[in-house]
Amino acid sequence: MNMKRKYPDCGKKILAIHDAMDVLNGKWKVSIIACLCYKSMRYSELLREVKGISGKVLSRELKDLEINQLVQRNVQDTQPVTVSYEITDYGVTLKELTDVIAQWGFLHRERILSRKTN
Repeated sequence: MNMKRKYPDCGKKILAIHDAMDVLNGKWKVSIIACLCYKSMRYSELLREVKGISGKVLSRELKDLEINQLVQRNVQDTQPVTVSYEITDYGVTLKELTDVIAQWGFLHRERILSRKTN
């Protein structure tokens, strides 16, 4: 059977997946998005919440997420200046994805741990 006929949109789907992965690539972006889906956070809060990320990497990831219009940086004119980050309306479209990934992660962890204990 000719695979092109059976899955005519496979190439388009793969291209779309590659586009999404280019935006969400790396170890931390999805975690940052997941945190910001619930509330806006200051840089130091994100640094505490996303366990294991360095300050330099967090800064870079936040800039990338800003460029891709998923996160907005808000500067308040206070003394000292207060900066917070919040998910954009466009970024909120990824909440369902982060929920599904988290659910799969919970199930996978249970599966692997139960296999090790048996």
